[in-house]
Amino acid sequence: MSAAMNWTQDVITLICLLFLELPQIEMASGKVLEETYLKWVQYKENCAKMIENEPLSQVGLFCNRTFDRYACWPDAPAGSVVNISCPFYLPWYEKVSHSVVLRRCGSDGLWERDDSGQVWRDMTQCEEEKEVTSQELWFKQMMVSFRTLYTVGYSLSLFTLTTALIILLGFRKLHCTRNYIHANLFLSLILRAVSVIIKDTMLERHWGREIMKQTDVKEMLSHQAAIGCRIAQVMMQYCILANHYWFFGEAIYLYSVLIASVFIDSTKYLPYICLGWGTPLLFVVPWAVMKLYKENKECWAFNENMNYWWIIRFPILFASIINFLIFMKILKVILSKLRANNQSEYADYKLRLAKATLTLIPLFGIHEIVFIFATDEQTTGILRYIKVFFTLTLNSFQGLLVAVLYCYANKEVRTELKRKLRSWRLEAEITCCGQ
Repeated sequence: MSAAMNWTQDVITLICLLFLELPQIEMASGKVLEETYLKWVQYKENCAKMIENEPLSQVGLFCNRTFDRYACWPDAPAGSVVNISCPFYLPWYEKVSHSVVLRRCGSDGLWERDDSGQVWRDMTQCEEEKEVTSQELWFKQMMVSFRTLYTVGYSLSLFTLTTALIILLGFRKLHCTRNYIHANLFLSLILRAVSVIIKDTMLERHWGREIMKQTDVKEMLSHQAAIGCRIAQVMMQYCILANHYWFFGEAIYLYSVLIASVFIDSTKYLPYICLGWGTPLLFVVPWAVMKLYKENKECWAFNENMNYWWIIRFPILFASIINFLIFMKILKVILSKLRANNQSEYADYKLRLAKATLTLIPLFGIHEIVFIFATDEQTTGILRYIKVFFTLTLNSFQGLLVAVLYCYANKEVRTELKRKLRSWRLEAEITCCGQ
């Protein structure tokens, strides 16, 4: 019974060390937990072979070779102190590779026990340093702050976008191709916000469960337990791609109206549906297949082979670059028209140009171009933190900005809302007076 308790405590201690010592991001902790557990299983198997195959070389009394779920101990002569290298499965093994863990073999040929009755073992040299550097503490706090920030952003975007979508679809006079495209963009942003929140919930549920015994670890790392968060990961990638291609659809529509007819007729709605909701499937499905057969680990949140990640990244980069080129072309057209109409009112001309520019940026998702060539492999140190901050902030609050600019602040929408409110008020007065 005591051995079982000791083993359980060792496993729990190892898991706790993993989650306390690593940055508080479920994906990173999960990846390291899985790798550590697999190394621990390998260490245990190596120890079992040693126990079975090594010949008995001790003369007289000696303590028997054993595996105590932490380290593998050889036979030891009575009255000696045994030291062995720190186990190689520890995540911080490189820092303690020259250190040792100790045990005492009593004069009676039994491993010595402490006051609690457990076999005594000194593993202080193999533990990670308890002092957390100011940089590590700052990093952990920053990651928690980033998650709070983008959760608030996506929640606000979700509320405002849902209301805006109801308004666009609820008023018949607002029904037109342009507003249908806006509505689909709103829907893609809503699905993106929902998918991110669900993905975070699934990751927390998957990696945040209580560990009480070894079977809990096996269950946590099993493929069956990861199905939920893998589905959430696939849905999130689809929603992100759909979001980018509805931005692309907005750009094409505006280009066709202002400049020239392109490969999609601005008066037809179905091609935009195929572009926005169909195109992402062409990339998400192959990516999911590659993850399933080549990188079927934990929640598919990490990319060991970045070539597979390019299946998702390439269409996003392509849409962002085309959107940027269309944005520059449209801006040039607006600039020329404003110049022609406002030659004597330069201040007003600049103000209207700035307004047009700031309105187009969130509609086309042009902010994506800022870090388009700063890939995950290339960004390190402070540049990576800056990229993460701006990407998470802009993406999470983008829905809020789009909803405000293209619904709540839109003159056509506000006019229709005022007309509808007057109609409702008049009906209420008639009903009231009639009673």
